Amino acid sequence: MSKTDKVVQLNNDYIKENNLTKRYEEEEARKRHRFMGWTLIFVILLFILPTYNLVSSYRDLQNKKAEIVKLKANYKKTKAQTSKEEQLAEQLKDDEFVEKYARAKYHYSDSGEVTFIVPELVPQ
Repeated sequence: MSKTDKVVQLNNDYIKENNLTKRYEEEEARKRHRFMGWTLIFVILLFILPTYNLVSSYRDLQNKKAEIVKLKANYKKTKAQTSKEEQLAEQLKDDEFVEKYARAKYHYSDSGEVTFIVPELVPQ
């Protein structure tokens, strides 16, 4: 005979009541754990939406910053082009410059003149 065979479990009212109390406490603990689990899931879900909105806003902010950088570069380029065109418009008020410009850009010449085109000197 082994040692476990010598142990006899008593089956009286006290043992039954104690086992019933233990089962009741285990069931209550299981209910508490289930409640805490659902509460934790609810809290996690509660924080997911603001976190998603925060990440989305941050991504939009980064996109807008990149767009601002592009627009500033485009603005500088446009401003330089505008100043060149304003300078050309100012120079076009001079009759001599208009004549030289027309000859170079549009290949105009007086009768009997021969023109030679030099690409580096042609205005754009």
